Amino acid sequence: MTSPRLAKNRASTKLGKVNPPLAIVYRDIAELQTDSKNPRVHSEKQIQQIARSIGAFGFNVPFLIDRKLKLIAGHGRLAACTLLGINKVPTICLDHLTEHQIRAFMIADNRLAEQATWDPNLLAEQLKELCDVELNFDLEATGFEIGEIDVLIEAASPEVKGSSDPADELPEARPVAVTREGDLWLLGPHRVYCGNSLNPGSHSALMESRLAAMVFTDPPFNVKIDGHAMGLGGPSIRIDNFLSSSRTVWTTVFASPMNSDG
Repeated sequence: MTSPRLAKNRASTKLGKVNPPLAIVYRDIAELQTDSKNPRVHSEKQIQQIARSIGAFGFNVPFLIDRKLKLIAGHGRLAACTLLGINKVPTICLDHLTEHQIRAFMIADNRLAEQATWDPNLLAEQLKELCDVELNFDLEATGFEIGEIDVLIEAASPEVKGSSDPADELPEARPVAVTREGDLWLLGPHRVYCGNSLNPGSHSALMESRLAAMVFTDPPFNVKIDGHAMGLGGPSIRIDNFLSSSRTVWTTVFASPMNSDG
């Protein structure tokens, strides 16, 4: 149900209003002031990405400022310019907006951009075209990392019949499980154990009181996953936090009863 206040605000909105002409004015970067109430946060990684983009394509999007030279849009670009040592930048003053309109526009300018989605096929097509030509700039200036570009192109590439590797084909699943929890497989000098890695007994059964020379693993390192990691579908594909922390896993591993005979 729409609140009376929101309904009133919607009713008072005038469509088709023509703004006064906007003029680009170049100013010293030291004149510009950041807005302490800006809710948009830029990570160091993103600032470096913005700097890489400016370095590749130039500074093509003017800062939006109010009559007091306070930033309305461009906080991330300002940090990137500082990183690059750029002293003179283009600005547009939105002195026709009220303070409340400025606050709402700052939110809308960021939020509305988040509502757009990518056409994965068209995006992959354009990235592939850029990959196939000799560029005088780093393709990561697009904001996509090389690994992401490879995945996008691969996902959009049509599969050629007969091009699959027979080694990648999985055998048909058997109706009865071959391996059950507690089974230990001896593969020449190698040993494979089916069990719970959180159970010290699993390590004892596998190692027979011997210490491993090296461990290859990819623990979660206690990082926050929910809201920070996502699938190829973007923000709509969410991944839950790990159920067990790396501390729990590794405390179990190193507490396993093993001797030091190498």
